[in-house]
Amino acid sequence: MVPLRDVIPSRTTPWVTYLLIGVNLVVFLYEWTLPDTALERLIFTYGLVPAHASWLTATTSMFLHAGLLHVGGNLLTLWIFGDNVEDRFGHARYLVFYLLAGYLAGMAEVWASPHSPVPLIGASGAIAGVMGAYLVMFPHSRILVLIPIIIFIDIVEVPAVLFLGFWFLIQILGGVGRLAQTANPGGVAFWAHLGGFVTGVVAVWIFRRPERQRVEWWG
Repeated sequence: MVPLRDVIPSRTTPWVTYLLIGVNLVVFLYEWTLPDTALERLIFTYGLVPAHASWLTATTSMFLHAGLLHVGGNLLTLWIFGDNVEDRFGHARYLVFYLLAGYLAGMAEVWASPHSPVPLIGASGAIAGVMGAYLVMFPHSRILVLIPIIIFIDIVEVPAVLFLGFWFLIQILGGVGRLAQTANPGGVAFWAHLGGFVTGVVAVWIFRRPERQRVEWWG
């Protein structure tokens, strides 16, 4: 299932979401200009390598991506879920929340593969935190998703709790499978996704502004 949009309009301008999307795009365009050796050096320098992780690379790794599909999928998901979460948090709190979720997501992957030499890159851990917060605050929302079925494509609305719950289940299955491996070949960072999502579900109670839950606040 590929998410296309949700049904809840944003009632404030999501400046931080725009900023995060813009920064990720600028960094990706810069990556695109690099020859392979320079790109590899950049990723190993600023990606999060579990075997020698640091708070700096846990942060910088959030803004690096491995390809067009990687960055496109991440930023589309951020676009869909980020504006509503930013609505409820406010701009400054949302930025702190996003960076915290991304950092703890990276640390979850370090915990799962502490000796791995493979760099972890991408915004998906931080975006998973946004998805977790969205689930708590908008469980009755609906997500318009694209479903490819062999040679057919269908677009349907599904409950947010079903879409996000199914996504979380896939991450659990993938994460358990990764723990069962004796070596870390890289690939999808399931534990980063799990760590980010759980951070979002828990931290939403700290970061959301209660007055923004009331309809009259928007008047």
